[in-house]
Amino acid sequence: MTKTISVLGSTGSIGVQTLEVAAMHRIRVCALTANRSTGLLEQQARQFRPAMVALLDEAAAGQLRAALADTDIRVYGGAEGIRAAAQFPETDTVVNAIVGVAGLLPTLAAIEAGKNLALANKETLVAGGSIVRKAMQQHGVKLYPVDSEHSAIFQCLQGCPENSLKKIILTASGGSFFGKTRQELEHVTVEQALCHPNWSMGKKITIDSATMMNKGLEVIEASWLFDVPEDRIDVLIHRESIIHSLIQLNDNAVLAQLGTADMRIPIQYALTYPQRLPSPAGELDLAALGSISFARPDNETFACLPICREALRRGGLYPTVANAANEAAVQLFLERKISFLQIADLVGEAVSAFSGSSGEMTLEAILEADKETRNKILISR
Repeated sequence: MTKTISVLGSTGSIGVQTLEVAAMHRIRVCALTANRSTGLLEQQARQFRPAMVALLDEAAAGQLRAALADTDIRVYGGAEGIRAAAQFPETDTVVNAIVGVAGLLPTLAAIEAGKNLALANKETLVAGGSIVRKAMQQHGVKLYPVDSEHSAIFQCLQGCPENSLKKIILTASGGSFFGKTRQELEHVTVEQALCHPNWSMGKKITIDSATMMNKGLEVIEASWLFDVPEDRIDVLIHRESIIHSLIQLNDNAVLAQLGTADMRIPIQYALTYPQRLPSPAGELDLAALGSISFARPDNETFACLPICREALRRGGLYPTVANAANEAAVQLFLERKISFLQIADLVGEAVSAFSGSSGEMTLEAILEADKETRNKILISR
């Protein structure tokens, strides 16, 4: 492989697996970033020898700079360091695995520098879909989805005639609490919510999976990625996480992408597209699986999904507000300041209370709506 990459968020689950793929296919790593995880980032830096690393936390960056003093690796701190990694001259593809809306600015920085994107940060498109698409068109860059569901849709669309897509069908594991009633969820703990049945993920996305917010965000993301309106995006609960998503074509043929619950498959496809290379992921044994199941989502118990759909239908800054409210609410839940069910309540209240937006979407308006929404929620608790 001649590909060169920067990995933003390299110490998280997606970042770690990205580096496994890079090692297998000898993809050159130019830059690595993290928030404040100096220990793991130092290990990664010593293994992959990037030209630079960056930590958002300035103090942590100082510690890492001292730890890597025996190398020629440059160490940067703060938001400008993250931006430098996103725009590193020798990088051709930026893997954005930063958690939350914090990934929006690095995404735009990478696009402005003409870098292609392997995007694992769904909030980038949820909050800033319109300005991201405009920037991509202006700078002529490509975006490859890393989320397993959106990668599955992207893979299914390969070879399909233009304008042949009728419907997108996103699959959802149902998270930690599938089948539970609101009454049964009243007193669930953080630890219970973090016990995902199939995937090993970070805390925030695992909680989002448990509330079904993750699937709501993916509906919004799919709309931007594939230029499909909300009413042509379905969601099905598929507990086994073997079918990662499906598409229905105009003739009602349905295509699906199947695989083990291993994020290294979509990560690798985003990095090596259109090639199909050997993967570190294991083979799928359908005979051992035996059977698979599907169910409709429970929109009353898991209200985040319909709230996101409503935000997408309203457009403008509504998805930004829904995402910001959720990030703040998940933070409060992880800090044990609110209950599990209050996450959806706070998201719904924020979307209902928002007065709407008019005119062209701007980065300033998005960042302001995000800040105001999360501050209202965090201050109230």
